[in-house]
Amino acid sequence: MDELEFRRRLLADPHDNDPKVTACKHQSIANKKFADELQQLDMQLEQALKVDVPDDLADKILFHQAGEETSKKGIQSYWSYGLAASVAFAIGLFFGQTNFLPSQQLPINSLANVALEHVSYESQYVDNIDEKATLQQVNAKLQSFGTEMKDLPGHIYYVNYCGFDGKRALHMVMDSPQGKVTVFVVPTPSHSISNSTDNSNESLVVPIREASLIIVGDKGQNLMPVASKIKNDLSWEI
Repeated sequence: MDELEFRRRLLADPHDNDPKVTACKHQSIANKKFADELQQLDMQLEQALKVDVPDDLADKILFHQAGEETSKKGIQSYWSYGLAASVAFAIGLFFGQTNFLPSQQLPINSLANVALEHVSYESQYVDNIDEKATLQQVNAKLQSFGTEMKDLPGHIYYVNYCGFDGKRALHMVMDSPQGKVTVFVVPTPSHSISNSTDNSNESLVVPIREASLIIVGDKGQNLMPVASKIKNDLSWEI
């Protein structure tokens, strides 16, 4: 798949999971950033559309139209009611086909499992990336979560946003005294520390304000010092 087709496909559907699109996304850092930014924009638009529709919206439209048309006779009155009904139907159809219900909070163990799956899938593409990200670059990404780091917790190989089970999360790959780890900041609250493992990795979920800090490392790796270091380095907006 060439660059033009890749961008055309993602512009049409930022969440296109076709294997060819996925492979092209991971051919370069630029492609991956392009895909991540489109997913971020798509999620922002989805959030902007999450508005409550009054139950009596259709009645209000009909009442308003009827009030304006009481002085008109014959076919004009019928046309007004027909137009109001069409508008109400169109609004109902739009909101009926769009999911405006808040996403359900993931169980804590699901956060840990999603992180493991994410790292397992992405590892072959990000393992060889070294962006040498600065504190300023990391904080630019953390700003939307209402926090920033006072110091870098280690060498940052990669930092960007990612789609994390339908939500925009921070995705960071860094070095630490305990070894290389992947860090997620997810805007889903957790209420206790938990962990999970798969065949090669393990994950640790730590509550932070109204979000969750998730660390993923090799199986048997001591992740708690990394989580504690990052948690202490975070400075939250009041």
